[in-house]
Amino acid sequence: MAESPIEPQYFASFDGTRIAWRELGEGRPAILIHGYFSTAEVNWLKFGHAAKLAARGFRVIMPDLRGHGSSDRPHDAAAYPPDALMRDGLALVAHLGLTDYDLGGYSLGGRTTMRMLANGATPRRAVLSGMGLTGILRTAGRGDYFRRVLTNPGSFERGSNEWMTEAFLKTTGGDPVALLRVLDTFVDTPRAALDAIAIPTAVVTGAEDDDNGSGAALADALPNAVYREVPGGHMSAVTKPELGQAIADFLAA
Repeated sequence: MAESPIEPQYFASFDGTRIAWRELGEGRPAILIHGYFSTAEVNWLKFGHAAKLAARGFRVIMPDLRGHGSSDRPHDAAAYPPDALMRDGLALVAHLGLTDYDLGGYSLGGRTTMRMLANGATPRRAVLSGMGLTGILRTAGRGDYFRRVLTNPGSFERGSNEWMTEAFLKTTGGDPVALLRVLDTFVDTPRAALDAIAIPTAVVTGAEDDDNGSGAALADALPNAVYREVPGGHMSAVTKPELGQAIADFLAA
């Protein structure tokens, strides 16, 4: 028998944008943020990662980023100021009244986690997955790639990275206009800001994932980080049970 989907809950973020989140499990709060084009359901529920954390005694809190999933997907440029995703994350922490919690994300969720850490978030532990050093220091490169995919639909060679990214967009029902606007929120994190993040952090990336640069280099750039490698590339590592296992093992340690 198929599991019934988890109904979203909603809150109004810093500018009134309605942000959705879902929860699984009870216990220690752990916020997990999904990647670009994805949703909380696809990133964390579909492949069992959230269930692994819930089984270890966590209350897994999974927002849909603005412009994604069940959250508002406005088309107005004014709804996508720089660091809007970071501000939504901090607003969720405040809305839920969390003071002792863990925080992590995959890909854009990892970058959003980093922006939250650089702007005063104080989780007990943090996880940056599907993210490397280049994707933190210089966001423009990946932004240009996604801009190309979103503005040239149907033009990519079958099997190419762009073709696979476009196929993923279709499976998640993404809104290309809103997703283009999300690119305007990206903010680089200077290396000096990384030096100041003393929170214990795990960097977890696929062995073949260099989409955002080196995960090992990102771990080396943080004062208190460990690097964990899991099987797969950027699009496949998130489907592997080893990802959820590595996150659960680190947060439960």
